[in-house]
Amino acid sequence: MAMSGNLRKARGIHPVRGLRRAARLVPARPRVDLSHHARSPLGSSVVRCLTYRDGARHPAGDALADAVDRVRKGDDDFVWLGLHEPSEEEFAEVADVFDLHPLAVEDAVEAHERPKVERYGDTLFAVFKTVCYIEHKELTSTSEVVDTGEIMVFAGEDFVVTVRHGRHGSLGPVREALEADPHQLAKGPAAVLHAIADHVVDDYLEVTDAIQADIDLVEGEVFAEGGARVDPGRIYQLKRELLELKRAVVPLGRPLHVLSTEPIRVIAPEIRAYFRDVDDHLLRAVEQAAAFDELLNSILQAHLAQVTVAQNEDMRKITAWAAVIAVPTMVCGVYGMNFEHMPELHWRFGYGLVWLVILVVCAALYRGFRRNGWF
Repeated sequence: MAMSGNLRKARGIHPVRGLRRAARLVPARPRVDLSHHARSPLGSSVVRCLTYRDGARHPAGDALADAVDRVRKGDDDFVWLGLHEPSEEEFAEVADVFDLHPLAVEDAVEAHERPKVERYGDTLFAVFKTVCYIEHKELTSTSEVVDTGEIMVFAGEDFVVTVRHGRHGSLGPVREALEADPHQLAKGPAAVLHAIADHVVDDYLEVTDAIQADIDLVEGEVFAEGGARVDPGRIYQLKRELLELKRAVVPLGRPLHVLSTEPIRVIAPEIRAYFRDVDDHLLRAVEQAAAFDELLNSILQAHLAQVTVAQNEDMRKITAWAAVIAVPTMVCGVYGMNFEHMPELHWRFGYGLVWLVILVVCAALYRGFRRNGWF
């Protein structure tokens, strides 16, 4: 494979603004050690460094320079270096070796970027937002449903550098799937970039399916008997978590469109077709997220309507009972004025007649309200 122009340069120190200030304080920077026993996704930053030739994996050696030298000599097709949340100092030598652009290096170290694709000379820099569904026994108004992370990919003609942020989104399954398909892996860094994009978008679809189960559960509770007593905070929490998912999914549409349609030196024409397939899957995830948002709005409106109906029902019952109670209250109020000359005040059957009138009027009111559905 033809050597990248950037990799043919001498390995002199390339100034990277901001990220190299600490490195200039010491006479020499230690080489990135790839053989440390503690290398792991949750330990030090280097997860894995591998070289590939014709789709087959080769050991990388004990230092990054060994892997790069083998690629420069033409013994291997490309090198794949995987990092997990590297510090500025840890990433500085990587940036030197591969001559990465300072702006892209800063984005890779700091993270918190939107999905995007940028070209810096012969190097392609892509940012993907990863998502993960958080299992929970019961959905509450404070439940965390979606967790997000980031994967940055530097792709050149003969190297791939992946930088992962977050405790999920491991690229181990991607590497294993690619190594099981040597024909695809032999297509070089573009095949790795496609596999990562496909993996990220497949996770989007899995998360949307899991969120749909939560939405179905809330929807069933809202429209069940007593749905007005459902905590609306649960619906708002789902909307907040769905918004976080949309921030990861929706902006990726433009970068995938660029990868699938625009001519890019790193991306071979036959690989662009694969990116079109990923773009189709992303469109499905975007449509599902939009549909979920509309459905949650409808569920929330239906819940508010149920609450309003329940309140109106309570007010009608209170009003009806107030009308019934008003009859004996009025009669007792009249006879409680203690006037000397009042009708039937000294009549033997006056007390019983008053109670009879009260009961008859109250019964008539109760029957009328009940017939109209107020009781």
